[in-house]
Formats: sequence, C-alpha cells, structure tokens
Amino acid sequence: MSYEIDFEPLALQEYLGLDGSQQKQVSKAIEKVAQNPLPQSEGGYGKPLGNKGNSKLHGLLKIKLKKLGIRVIYKNLSSAK
Repeated sequence: MSYEIDFEPLALQEYLGLDGSQQKQVSKAIEKVAQNPLPQSEGGYGKPLGNKGNSKLHGLLKIKLKKLGIRVIYKNLSSAK
C-alpha cells in the first residue's frame, strides 16, 4: 500500500530548486517513505522530531539524506487522530 504525498508550498518550492540528480534522490526517499511512513520504532523509516528550541516539530518525522545534506520532514496523517 502506498500513501498519498502532499507538499507544503514552501517545501515544493525548495524541492523544485534542487538540481535534477538531487530531485531524483529525494523522490526515491519520499517514495520509500510513502510505502511505510511509520517511525523506525514501528518498522518504518522516519525518526520522530521533538520540540527542541521551541521549534514545534512534535508529531513530525524526518528522513535524512546525509550525502546530500538534506532532511525531509513529513507528517504521517494515517496515524493522526
């Protein structure tokens, strides 16, 4: 089962600003997460974020593309209540 991916407007703008090879790698990572958006603790790929420095990221997950220096932040709406 694959989940629907929706970009926030700023995220889409940043994604479109990447060069073609970067977009391809980010797309592959997003497609992988779309197959299983759960946190790593539940068998998925994302790492939970918190509220460090009053950033209000609680409830969001991240995947990091270390070689690119890119972090993709997402929200798993299928488990949101």
